[in-house]
Amino acid sequence: MTRTLKLISACSPATMAMLFAAPAFAGGTAPGTDIVNSVNVNYNTGGVAQTAVTATDTFKVDRKIIFSLVEAATTGTTSVTPGQTGPVVRFQINNTSNDTLDFSLAAVQQATATNTANGGIDAFNLTNFTFFVDANANGTYEPATDTATVVDDLGVDQSRFVFGVGDVPLTATNGQVAGVQLTATALESNGSAITAATDSTANGAATVETVFADTAKSGIGGTSAARDGIDVATDDFTVSAAVLSVYKSSQIISDGLSASNAKSIPGAVIEYCISVANAAGGATATNISISDLVPTNTTFVTGSIRVNATVTTPGSSQSCTGGTAATDTAGDADSGSFGTPANTVEALLSNVAGGSASAVIFRATIN
Repeated sequence: MTRTLKLISACSPATMAMLFAAPAFAGGTAPGTDIVNSVNVNYNTGGVAQTAVTATDTFKVDRKIIFSLVEAATTGTTSVTPGQTGPVVRFQINNTSNDTLDFSLAAVQQATATNTANGGIDAFNLTNFTFFVDANANGTYEPATDTATVVDDLGVDQSRFVFGVGDVPLTATNGQVAGVQLTATALESNGSAITAATDSTANGAATVETVFADTAKSGIGGTSAARDGIDVATDDFTVSAAVLSVYKSSQIISDGLSASNAKSIPGAVIEYCISVANAAGGATATNISISDLVPTNTTFVTGSIRVNATVTTPGSSQSCTGGTAATDTAGDADSGSFGTPANTVEALLSNVAGGSASAVIFRATIN
């Protein structure tokens, strides 16, 4: 005994803490654990030591239900495109209770014209919107794997990702926002509802009472009452779409007679410009395909197609210059063709970013 005491006394305070400290968990001591406190009282009578008197107090640790539901990184709005299927927002539920719990999930889409989580105003709803639980804890939504809609047996100090998934209607427009809310409700580990104690419930020393410890939440992040075993979190989707305008203009290049100000007489050469302009702030437009039937009473000028031409002031008074020449043959390596379908100019434009424009130019003669 003496030697042991000497060894312990030689330890540093930090080492002593490591030797005797119990592991610390946010959840705390498990419910039902007996807290036992025993006391010994020694005394003498007539100078003779008597048998010690003892007493013991025992009570059971109650169950504290507390958890958090938050938007998971990367935070901020999720950018989507019109018609997109299956975009995902991600939440995380953290169980800091002292017991294993299940959680039910409910998906709600915010009302139109209400403020959304990341500073927008709700303008549309997604279709087929619901929540799924991350089955393999990899943080990535996998449709074939993540099919559960209830969080099952989430242990003390454990977390689980939950994915909100839906489809964006094709009618959604650039800049529109859809706000969504996830509600999580704590359940018993067998999936049944929890009956919690109230302030008027007596604290029985031999029984385990359940206490909801969650705080009230309000504002854009969602609303829930204090001590109701429910938490909410919100997120949103913001549409990023191309905002395209198409213009077609023509000018007479020559009429075979006039030295200037050529006229629209038979035999005159017309130059057509078809421009595609993407408004500032619009998402980049890709796979832009143009099909233009050459007008009746005109004849296409062989080899006149040019693609990706420069456009100045797109609109009725636009000016189109330059561009890359394309052959008239369909199916070859360049981006233009004529005649398939019949009497039709077909062309592909390169991507058009927001705030820019591009054009297709071709010529015809008046019959």
